[in-house]
Amino acid sequence: MKTRTWPDDWDERLAGAACPMCANQGEEATEFGLRILNGRFADVALQRVTPLQGYAVGIWNRGHVAEPTDLDETAAAGYWSEVLDAARAIKELFAPAKLNFLTLGNSVPHLHTHILPRYLDDPAPGRPLPWDLIETAPPLPDGPFRRQVDDLRALIGPRGH
Repeated sequence: MKTRTWPDDWDERLAGAACPMCANQGEEATEFGLRILNGRFADVALQRVTPLQGYAVGIWNRGHVAEPTDLDETAAAGYWSEVLDAARAIKELFAPAKLNFLTLGNSVPHLHTHILPRYLDDPAPGRPLPWDLIETAPPLPDGPFRRQVDDLRALIGPRGH
């Protein structure tokens, strides 16, 4: 038998025990950023700590779900539609060369999708962005960050904020 390498509490995490994303549902601001889209299925927050401007995370906002495969057809379509609404605004405002969509959940198993703009001058062209670059980036100053939030909310329209 192989040795288990996932955390001992993984099954409880999958079931939603002490889920930090569940705890933040409905909040406009978290330690990570500010909500730019308050959707029926997803909330999307622009991240304050990022090496690449426009990095946002869309989070399933209707209770705890770990996988997109756990959603019925209507909920899945709604979730992805709202994540894409935010991504279109990010693309329009920041004009990245490419958008990456990362739906991982290997650390926090709550359905969420990282929207990661990639630029022609980014630090890992043609490859996935090393996660330590995100975790070690300095936070954006409050003034420019709030302007970006306001601009994205305006582009998203009525569902923004």
